[in-house]
Amino acid sequence: MKTYLQFYINGQWVDPAEPRTIDVINPATEEPIGKISLGSSKDVDKAVAAARAAFPAYSRTTREERLALLSKIVEVYQRRYPEFAETISLEMGAPIKLSQAAQAATGLAHLMTTIEILKNYKFEELRGTTSIVREPVGVCGLITPWNWPINQIICKVAPALAAGCTVVLKPSEVAPLNACLLAEVMDEAGVPAGVFNMVNGDGPGVGAPLSAHPDVDMMSFTGSTRAGVLVAKAAADTVKRVAQELGGKSANIVLEDADLKKAVVGGVMNMMSNSGQSCNAPSRMLVPASKQDEAIEIAKATVAGVKVGDPFAEGTTMGPVVSEVQYEKIQGLIQKGIEEGATLVAGGLGRPDGLNKGYFVRPTIFANVTNDMTIAREEIFGPVLTILPYKTEAEAIEIANDTVYGLSGYVQSGTVEHAREVASQLRTGNVHLNGAGPDFGAPFGGYKQSGNGREWGEFGFEDFLETKAVIGYNAA
Repeated sequence: MKTYLQFYINGQWVDPAEPRTIDVINPATEEPIGKISLGSSKDVDKAVAAARAAFPAYSRTTREERLALLSKIVEVYQRRYPEFAETISLEMGAPIKLSQAAQAATGLAHLMTTIEILKNYKFEELRGTTSIVREPVGVCGLITPWNWPINQIICKVAPALAAGCTVVLKPSEVAPLNACLLAEVMDEAGVPAGVFNMVNGDGPGVGAPLSAHPDVDMMSFTGSTRAGVLVAKAAADTVKRVAQELGGKSANIVLEDADLKKAVVGGVMNMMSNSGQSCNAPSRMLVPASKQDEAIEIAKATVAGVKVGDPFAEGTTMGPVVSEVQYEKIQGLIQKGIEEGATLVAGGLGRPDGLNKGYFVRPTIFANVTNDMTIAREEIFGPVLTILPYKTEAEAIEIANDTVYGLSGYVQSGTVEHAREVASQLRTGNVHLNGAGPDFGAPFGGYKQSGNGREWGEFGFEDFLETKAVIGYNAA
C-alpha cells in the first residue's frame, strides 16, 4: 500500500488544507493499492503562490543551469525506472512489459528530447534593428490523464522547466502514484523550491480553481474533449494561454494496394495495445468493400492471439481498463454497436472467459460499420475496433474526415508515395504511414475538437514561450 497524503509544494511535502482521501484501485484486482489526499482551492492557492514566487529567479537561469538540472532529473529517473514501470502497471493496468518498454520509457524519451532542443534553441534572433526574444510564459498549470500517465506528465513538465517556467501539476486522481514518484525525483534532483509543485485532486476540487487562477499564465491540459471545454471556459476570464490535447477517433485507411494481411494485423494489435486506452488509437479501420470479408477473417484470427489477464503474468498482452467507470462505459458502447446492427466479429459484452474479477474487457471487433453508428462516432477508449467498408478512395478520405475529432490518422499502401497523397487530404494533427511508430521530436496534437497547440519536440517546447519584440535594439 503506497500512501501519499501530502502534496509537494515549494520544495516540501505539506499537509492538505482539508483532510480528504481517496483510494487508488488496482484495476486488475479491484483492490486498493494506495491512498492519496484530494486537494482544494486552498492547496491550489498555496502551490500557485510558490510557483509565482519562484518564477522571477528561475526564469532568469541560464541555458547551462537548466541543462544541468534536466540532466540530474534524468539521472534520478533512470535509477528509479523500475519503480515507475511497476507503479504504472499496478495503478492503471498496463502489462508490465508495456510499462517497461513504453509507458515508463516515454517519460525518459521526452526528457532526452527536451535536453537536445534546449542545447541549440535560439532564444534571441535579430531581424533588422529589432530583436525577437522568446521568454518563458510564466506559471503553468498542468492537468494530466491516467492512460499514459508519466508520458503526458513529462511531455509538459520537461519543456516547461527547460523554457524557464514554473509549474503546478494536477495528475489524474485515478493513477496518481507515478506522479508522486516524479515529485520525489524532482526533489532529489534539486529542482529549486517552487519551480515544480504537485497537488493531487479531482477536476472540480483542483482542476477548476487551477484553470481559473489569476496568477496562472498558461494551462496545459490532456484529457477528454468534455473536460477540455471546462478547462477552457474556466481559463477564459483571465485570458490565459490554453493548450489542449483532447479526444480522438482516428481512421486507419487500408488502401487497395496495401498488403492486406500486414495492414490488418498491425491495425488490430495497435488498437488492442494499452487496452485501447490511447487518444490516438486507430479505432476506425477503413477497408475496401471488396476485401472486407478477407479483412474480417484476418482480424478475427489476429485478435484471438491477444492474451488478456494479470498485467504481471508472463505472456499477458492486454490488461484491464483503468476503472469501473471506464468498464461500464465501454460495455454500454459495445451494447450500442450490437443494437445498431454492426456485425460482431469477436469479443462482445462481459469479461473474457476465466476472468471473474477486475475491469477486463473482451477484445472486440465490429464489422459492416457505417460512419453514422455510435461506435464510429464516439471515442470508446477501450479495446473495440470498428471496420468500415468503402467503395472508392475518395469515399475513404471523406469517411476518415467525417468526425468532430482530428488527432491522428493512419494510411497503409503498397507505396509510400500513394500513402503520402492520401495523408495530405486528412484533417488530422499527425498521420502514420505504413506502420510508422511515434517520433518524439514531431509535434503531437490535433485539429478540430482534438485540441489546440502542440506537444512533443520543438513545437511543444515553444508552447511554453512568449515572443517579445525589442525594437531599436540595434539602431545606429
